[in-house]
Order: sequence, then C-alpha cells, then structure tokens
Amino acid sequence: MIDIAEEIRSLQLDSAEVNGMNNPADAKQEEVEEVDKMEEDSNDHITMSTQEMQDETSKVKDKEIPVPEEVEASVEMEEDNKKRHLNVVFIGHVDAGKSTTGGQILFLSGQVDDRTIQKYEKEAKDKSRESWYMAYIMDTNEEERVKGKTVEVGRAHFETETSRFTILDAPGHKSYVPNMISGASQADIGVLVISARKGEFETGYERGGQTREHVQLAKTLGVSKLLVVVNKMDDPTVNWSKERYDEIESKMIPFLKLSGYNVKKDVQFLPISGLLGANMKTRMDNAICPWWNGPCLFEALDAIEVPPRDPKGPFRMPIIDKFKDMGTVVMGKVESGSVTEGDSLLVMPNKTQVKVLAVYCDENKARYAGPGENVRIRLSGIDDEDILSGFVLSSIARPIAAVNEFDAQLQILELLDNAIFTAGYKAVLHIHSVVEECEIVQLLQQIDPKTRKPMKKKVLFVKNGAIVVCRVQVNNLICVEKFSDFTQLGRFTLRTEGKTVAVGKVMELPSGSNFLKQFCIKGYLTSKGQLLCILAATPTCVDSYIWGEGATLVVFGCWVMGICVPQSPSVPEH
Repeated sequence: MIDIAEEIRSLQLDSAEVNGMNNPADAKQEEVEEVDKMEEDSNDHITMSTQEMQDETSKVKDKEIPVPEEVEASVEMEEDNKKRHLNVVFIGHVDAGKSTTGGQILFLSGQVDDRTIQKYEKEAKDKSRESWYMAYIMDTNEEERVKGKTVEVGRAHFETETSRFTILDAPGHKSYVPNMISGASQADIGVLVISARKGEFETGYERGGQTREHVQLAKTLGVSKLLVVVNKMDDPTVNWSKERYDEIESKMIPFLKLSGYNVKKDVQFLPISGLLGANMKTRMDNAICPWWNGPCLFEALDAIEVPPRDPKGPFRMPIIDKFKDMGTVVMGKVESGSVTEGDSLLVMPNKTQVKVLAVYCDENKARYAGPGENVRIRLSGIDDEDILSGFVLSSIARPIAAVNEFDAQLQILELLDNAIFTAGYKAVLHIHSVVEECEIVQLLQQIDPKTRKPMKKKVLFVKNGAIVVCRVQVNNLICVEKFSDFTQLGRFTLRTEGKTVAVGKVMELPSGSNFLKQFCIKGYLTSKGQLLCILAATPTCVDSYIWGEGATLVVFGCWVMGICVPQSPSVPEH
C-alpha cells in the first residue's frame, strides 16, 4: 500500500515539473497571476469591443440601412408632408390643350420617361394624330385616345422644390360637365387653358362655350385662385403674337370680374406652348418671345398663396369613389380635420361607425393625412356596397348633418328658354360629390342685387340674374353644411338639361322640429312634460337632435324622448 502511495506521489511531482512548477506554493502563486492576467485581458477586450461598437455606429450613420417598403413609404410621406400640398384642376373649352399641358408638366417634372413618350408618339402616329401624344399621358383609356376627348377626371402627381401638386384634368366637352364639377370640387387652384389659335378662343368664349361655364363653375365650387394660360402660342396662326395675347386678355378680364374673381389679386395670365413645353418649367427664351418677361408656369404655381386650413377641425371627407381591396377602400379629399390609422369615424348619412385601418396619400402609405390631401382610406366595419358617392366620412363627436331639405341663397344665371323660376322648379343638384335631383318647394325672399338686403315684397317668381332665398328639397338624405361653417360643403350648382342654371350656398339647415314633423306618427305628452313619440322611420343607432327652444330629442331605437317640451294642444296627454 505504501509503495503504491509513493508511486502516485512521484507521478504527481513529475507532472508538476513538466509544467514548470517546483512546489505546490509556486503552483498557487502561478494560478493567482493567471487569474489577474485573465481579468486584465477581459478588461482590454471590453474596452476594445466598446471602441469597435462606436466605430461601427459611426459607419452605420454614414451607411443607408435597408428599411421595409411600408416603413420607407411612411417616412417619405412624412418628409413630403413638410411641403405644402395643392390640388390643381385644368379647365377650359374642349381641344384647348388641357391634357397635353398636364402631360407635358409630368414629363418636365420627371414623372414620365423618354421611352414612354416614344411609345405614345408611335401610338399617336399610327392613329394619324401626331400632336396628341402628350395628352396620352393623362388620357389613359382607349375611348379618350381614339376620340381625343377627356371623359373622366384624370389624376396625377408632381413636385417642385417647395410644393406637391395633384393634377386634376377635367373634361372640356359639354356632355361631361358633371365630371368636370366632380374634379373642380376637389381643387384649391385652377388653371384655365385657352387656345390662342384663330377661331378656337372665340368658339370657347362665345355663349354656350365651355370657357364661360367652366369659369363660373370653378368660382362657385371654391376655386379661388386662377392661372389663365394662353396655350398654342406656337401655332402658325399666332406665332407668339403679342397682339393676339393682349386681345384674349382684354376679353377675358371683364368676364372674370363678372364671375366674381378679383383680377388683380386672384388671377394671373401667361403664354405657353403645351406641346413644346415652352414657358412651363423654365422661362421663355427672348429670341422666341421678346415681349414676355414674366414667370413660367412652374414659378407661377409655386407662388400662389392659398388660405390656411384647420387640421384640428371636425373631420370631413366627401367620398368620390370606393372599391374592395383587403377591406373597403374609400377615396376623397380631406376638407377639414385630420385622420390617422386607428381612428374611429362615421359614414354619413347611414351613421355606420367604422375604423381606419390604413391611410394612403399619392399611392404611399401614411400614418397621418391633413386637410387638402387626396387620400385613400381602408376601413373596417362597413361593406363597399353600403357606400355611395356623395357619402361623407365624418368625426363621431361632431358629425355632419344629413338632411333632405335646406334653405339656400341662389344666384340665377340663365334659365332655359326664358323660363321663370318659381316653387315647383326641378333641377339636378351638385354639391361636393353629391348629384341628386331636387325641387324648389318655396321662395322665401328676393335679395336686392345692389344693396344685398332682402326686399320687402313677397316673391312668387324670379327671372335671369335674380338673387333669391328659397327652400330646396331632395328625395334622399344628403350630407351638407352651412356655407358659413364649411364653405366647401355648403356651395352648390343647379343644372337642367346639361346647362348650369343657378349657383348657390346653403344658408340654414332644418332643426330637430322638422325631423319630428317628418318621422313622428303619434305622440304622447307625459305629466312630467316629456314627449314620447313613435317614429315611422326607425333610426338604427342612438342619436340626438336639437328640437324647439333648448329641447333635446334622444332617439332610442324607435322611441324619442324630448326634455322640457312645451305642452301642445295637438299632442294628446298620456
């Protein structure tokens, strides 16, 4: 046993010598030194790692990090939101060159490449319409290209250094004026395109020409600033003639004043060539047009000032279109307030509560959209079949009014065949994106055009040029606002047989008492002064209406309870 123990001991000593250790004490000392060294190395390593991380961070700052597409689009949208956004509608007589001018703007601003232009040139040449190729950028469907006439409102986007613009290319033909109204109702500023070619300006300007009607409609629909571009100045019949430009300007100024425009503040004239792109992105070459030293089209658009909008107001967005795409998607222009993902809103007039799933501006996803933006909003809680053009997406706290009757002030423009305007007159009402048949049920008072005050005599009928306050009735509930509260949702036009006969503004909306008259079929007055009323039409959700003086009607299913309603002999006591 002793021999085995000694053998093991000798083996351990041999092992220690191999490792350079003479005795156990030295071994312990070595171990301590080794641990200290490891700690130092560890500290050095940590210091080095921190330094490396700082270096890496500085490299990452200089390097572009790949971002998911949706996030990237949102970031871009937020950066774009710093630029102001304006909607520009191109209006004017048929063949004035609206689509060609719009197409040239997109080409000059880099939205369309040379290869696409070459393709359109070939397509236009094959149809023996060589000068139409620029219009093909805006006129996308085959019918428009074959006829050379815009039918639907074309929509496109471009940017300058200070602004983002949405182009709305309105049709010029008189058959498509309702589409033009739809486009102009979304616009902030207008570009009136006039052809300088001999005979073409005169055709558009004379009675029945669309130049006149478009100007009147644009002013009525809220287009407060106007750029009048005299197009086709390169035409052989014009050849950049100052005399022709001055002639057109001198004829247009009195008519613009008559239509309500302040020519000095709100209107600007400039010559261009939409086909060649002259005086559009860059200023005119003096060699071509020595008499013009004003701005080019892009500079004029950038310089236009529009009134500020209120992003904190109650949300209002008239719906112009809807479709199905992973949910219900609605399109329109935000007239007031702002919208973000996750918001709860009301679709009026059917009072359906919906939730905002996503917001898109100019095809990009955005977290937020403010007033003036043309947006697409994906909604949950409603089917696309339950939405019609003219419905309004509205805030829940302050919903828009839904009425079938309102008081309005009308300016009679030109009645058909010298007809008289009286109670019972029927027309088609255009207000924001609503198109609805209406009837004048009562003339309330006539306004003196000179003093702008009501006339004392009772009015039974009026003729061309008169201003009258009347009651307008429609068959279905429509969403409108008083002109004094929301100008864009309170101005309208009346048209008959394809002609605009009157323009007007909403003055008063019915109170809850009218609501009660329409829907109450039997009422009981309780001993506590509360009115219980059975309704013919039963609202689907709880709502409240102001009724009478300080009384509130609260709707519960098919019951109405009115607080502080004065006793009436026509209502039986319960």
